[in-house]
Amino acid sequence: MNTQKTVLVIGANGGIGHESCVALLRHGWRVRALVRTPRANAQTGIEWFTGDAMNAADVLRAAEGVELIVHAVNPPGYRDWDKLVLPMLDNTIAAAKAVGARIVLPGTIYNFGPDAFPALTEHSPQHPLTRKGEIRVEMERRLAAAAETGAPALILRCGDFFGPQPGNNWLSQGLIKQGAPVRTVQYPGPSEIGHAWAYLPDVGETLARLVDRAGELGRFEVFHFGGYWLDGHEMTATIRRSANNPSIALGRFPWWLVTLAAPFMQTLRELRKMRYLWRAPIKLDDRKLLAFLGAKPYTPIDDAMRATLAGNGCL
Repeated sequence: MNTQKTVLVIGANGGIGHESCVALLRHGWRVRALVRTPRANAQTGIEWFTGDAMNAADVLRAAEGVELIVHAVNPPGYRDWDKLVLPMLDNTIAAAKAVGARIVLPGTIYNFGPDAFPALTEHSPQHPLTRKGEIRVEMERRLAAAAETGAPALILRCGDFFGPQPGNNWLSQGLIKQGAPVRTVQYPGPSEIGHAWAYLPDVGETLARLVDRAGELGRFEVFHFGGYWLDGHEMTATIRRSANNPSIALGRFPWWLVTLAAPFMQTLRELRKMRYLWRAPIKLDDRKLLAFLGAKPYTPIDDAMRATLAGNGCL
């Protein structure tokens, strides 16, 4: 009898979706992926489904027979969040209830406001300053409600993502330039302020370790992924060591340019609204996660950064 468990990853072409697929395969799961367009160099060992997370029938078709759904899909470039994010999650919840699956959501710090800074626990108040943050709060509320009505849920909140796969994240699109050796690190906040960072392969591995022990989880669980806490000086020093280039300079992110261009680009308008997250120290308290796992799941920062720079064509 085949006892292998099956997981559906929605948004497998994205950074967290891809790393979740890789980690779950490594942990012995049978992995399905729902994407609009499979990659030409798609990960082997995955059963690919072509469909749209906005189409309830597509999600249900891909979810038939699965025990777990990883909801890792996001609109690209911060666009149309208010129109797309909640309907996509509703389709995942409906499919999970229909097939009896647990939902996993990779969470963020966007649903917190300054009243919760600097140390964020699983129970910190959620008073975001942006519409995107309000949507994140509503996503978690809907998952908590779904957990009481037939779809257990797990949320792993993380800091800003980075990793070997170039993607829509602060490190590869803000602090450095893809495809060229790093000359300057453009830090988005005051250089003395620390910020939470999450290495994508570690996030995928942590998700896999948590769901491997699903029997020990409650119907609705939230964990914080601590990752790395680095200020501008520490981030620049890490990149210097990883690139073997001590001459890399610490600079400032050009918020003035974002302000000038924001009226003409929705992505930049949304990016500008998140600036408050760089004006105060933000750290995720991961004591609950470490107590559950029994060990830190974090790659040494220099190894993580070296792999990231190589994947982004910066070495």
